[in-house]
Formats: sequence, structure tokens, C-alpha cells
Amino acid sequence: MSKYSKWFTQLHNEIVATIESLDSPMDERTTPVRDGWLQSHKTIKSNVFEKGTVNFSEVTGEFDSKFAKEIPGTEENNNYYATGTSVILHPMNPHVPAMHFNTRYLKTSTKEWFGGGMDVTPCITDNDYKQSYHAGLKTMCDMFNTTYYDKFSKACDEYFYLPHRKETRGIGGIFFEYHDPSSMQFDYVKAVGKHFNKLIHTTVSKYKDNKYTEEQRQILFYKRGRYVEFNLLYDRGTRFGLKTGGDVDAILMSLPPKVEW
Repeated sequence: MSKYSKWFTQLHNEIVATIESLDSPMDERTTPVRDGWLQSHKTIKSNVFEKGTVNFSEVTGEFDSKFAKEIPGTEENNNYYATGTSVILHPMNPHVPAMHFNTRYLKTSTKEWFGGGMDVTPCITDNDYKQSYHAGLKTMCDMFNTTYYDKFSKACDEYFYLPHRKETRGIGGIFFEYHDPSSMQFDYVKAVGKHFNKLIHTTVSKYKDNKYTEEQRQILFYKRGRYVEFNLLYDRGTRFGLKTGGDVDAILMSLPPKVEW
């Protein structure tokens, strides 16, 4: 297990503990083991989180020749190593935003890089929350590099965008990709994970007991439709998982439990 996967395992466990402190024990979903693959999937369907998943993976393999052309650093061969943690939380209460996070490390024949970020998708407008959410991200980013927040926030808005709808998925966050460990501190990647774990607790604690109407639940279902559209049409993680022969059910755990259009 690499130093990266050790951290992602620790982060996975810490986030699971946070979720369980807010709701109920998570269930572990086993994935058929294959050589070079280590995966852990914790899931929840309960009162606070209508559906949620926390995933850890450490995988090795070889890209097929067509997909390898899309991946940096495959000039010498198509082998890869990847490890990371990802989280998707779909709340029961419309006042709690859907929350997404992942951080990862990938290595190919000639390149290695960090990627990841976070974004939240409210279905009820709350400008005060949006402002404090982004202020917290900026403070965290500024501790490492004062250019990070503006750059990664812009990248998030551009990535989590539905061109066929001409709208962003949520209220943004941060997104980064292809950052070599020589140019991005691993401590920054760790800080992103710690910040998200804290964000889960502060956000969900504040809003999970707010009263809501059936009309607001319908708005939630409608907003989830946008989430599905993005994850199935544009999400790189979904594409990577399917192209590398991952467990389809685990890959699609990100999809919400009930959706309307």
C-alpha cells in the first residue's frame, strides 16, 4: 500500500465516522476481488442521508489501447496505478445540499498526478450558505497557494456544467486535475479531504432538522435529475471506472435514489 493509499484509507474511515455520527451505521458492500484491485464501499440509506456512499480504491491494470490515447503518460506502455477516495451524499431534507468529493493519485508510464475537488448542489437557494461555503474554501486554499482558489473554483464551474442545459450543476466548489506531486503538495490534497469532512458535519448538522414541504421535496427530485444527467453524460470518474472494468454497481452508486424530470 502506497503512502497515498494509506492516507485515502484513513480519510475514508474518518468520513464514514462523521456520517455515522449524523445518521446511522453504514453498510459495507463487498466488490468481487481481482488481481491488483483493492476496493471498499460503504453505503447508507436512512433518515438523514436518503442515499450515500464513501468509496476507497487502490487499483492497477492496463488501459485498452483506444482509451489509453486519452490518458497522459501512456507513451511507453498502457499500465496504470490509481488510488483515491470518493463521496456522494444525497440528503433526505431539501434544505441539505447534495455533496460530492473525491481526491485521487494516478500514475502511468511517464507521468503521475493528483486530482480531485468538491462541489455541493442545493435545491433551495441560500446565499448566506453559498458565501460562507466559498469563503471557507478560499481560506483553506490560501494556506497553500493564493492562486489555487480562483483557479480551481473556475475549473469547477467549467467542469460541473451541463452544456445541453446551459447551467452549472450546483453552486460550485473546487476542481483540480493533472497536478504533479512536484508542483502540488500532498498536504494540500490532505487538507481538501479534511475540509470536506468538516463541511459534511457543519452543513448537515445545521440543516438536517429543518422542516420542509412536499413541494420542496419535488424540487429536490427535479434537481437530482440534473445530477444524473451530469454523472452519466460527462463525469470523468464514471467514464474511468467503466473503461477500466470496474464494478458497475459501485460506479453507479453516485446516482440518487429517486429522481423526476
